[in-house]
Amino acid sequence: MLSVPTLWTVIVINFLALGLIWAYVVRSYPKFEAARYWTAAAVLAATGSGISMLRDVMDMRFPLIAGGGLMIFSSCLTCMGVTRFYHKPVSWLTAIAISLLSSAGLTLFLVVVDDMPARVLIYSIGQSTPILMALPLLLGKQDGRENPGARLAAIVAFLVLGVHVVRSGSAMVGLGGGITAINFNGLQAALILALVFLAMAWNFGCLLMAIERLRNEVADLALLDDLTGVANRRHLLQRLTEECARSERSGEPFSLLVIDLDGFKIINDTHGHAAGDACLQHFTLMAQTRLRPGDLLARTGGDEFCIVLPASSLREGASIARRVIEVCRQDAAACTGNDIPIAISIGVAEWDRSVGQFPDRLIAHADHALYAAKKNGKNDFAVYDPAPPLSPEQPVPVEAARKFA
Repeated sequence: MLSVPTLWTVIVINFLALGLIWAYVVRSYPKFEAARYWTAAAVLAATGSGISMLRDVMDMRFPLIAGGGLMIFSSCLTCMGVTRFYHKPVSWLTAIAISLLSSAGLTLFLVVVDDMPARVLIYSIGQSTPILMALPLLLGKQDGRENPGARLAAIVAFLVLGVHVVRSGSAMVGLGGGITAINFNGLQAALILALVFLAMAWNFGCLLMAIERLRNEVADLALLDDLTGVANRRHLLQRLTEECARSERSGEPFSLLVIDLDGFKIINDTHGHAAGDACLQHFTLMAQTRLRPGDLLARTGGDEFCIVLPASSLREGASIARRVIEVCRQDAAACTGNDIPIAISIGVAEWDRSVGQFPDRLIAHADHALYAAKKNGKNDFAVYDPAPPLSPEQPVPVEAARKFA
């Protein structure tokens, strides 16, 4: 049977190792706020464990109360890290209250009434409370995504809660023999070792959470335009491919808008590229105010943009185009002094069977309509109107349609 000092030595070494790992994560990713809480929690747990080791060399009241209180506050910090991971506000008042109430309970059943099983129960409740508060976050989704690390942490959390229930219950009924502050019975020693192992597994789950978060951020950055923050060409082609496949299966059309800023080269030449970039950013903000949930705005390069309108007919696409142009016109009319008015031209096209699963054909249709809008005087939109087919069975291909423009 392991002695109490040996158990606490194992615990100290375990939490010091975890603290070093999280400190490295904080140093490598200083903006990852949750890692700061997890670092502090590991260091505090190691400190509390170290203080608890002093119970056999001095008056046990201080090591038991101070060490136990720090260990419980460490558990609170760990769960506060989970809260910050999900961008939720933390409550320091709650964490302090849990720690102080637990310490008061430990004091009561040590100084007033020496009751070791009651102290085990109080300690288990103090450790379990913040875990119960963090469980809903771990079991939920973030931005519609499941996090494998969060699932592992949730499973470990349930196991930790189960071990605390068994430990406190067995202590209360005397299962496994008597226990004192200096010596634990075999069952209690095994349960404490289980908690040490589960603490390592919990932190591994948190590491997986961090890795998954960073992986998703990298994936998102690969699909976003650096300047405007909207989707880039790669994201657009992915979305168009998905929509084309969906429409070919269901027969339900969708629409595409191709947008070009009128006179953008003149803006760059006259006012400079910084002003041109500001115009692009301002346009994306205006356009997004006229889009619906599920619509995708993408910058395909330079001053060219596209908007994907799922489950939208050509008429609905024309309505959205009209709204986007109108907001730009209203903004231009309100320009004064050094403000730069923004004018746009839009081409609108609708998916049909001739497009099939080839997004480039739909883009070509919308480009054809955009050319018509430019030819008609700019600052307006046009819809793609293919030439009549040569026969009922033979539609005119895109290349031929361009010849009729």
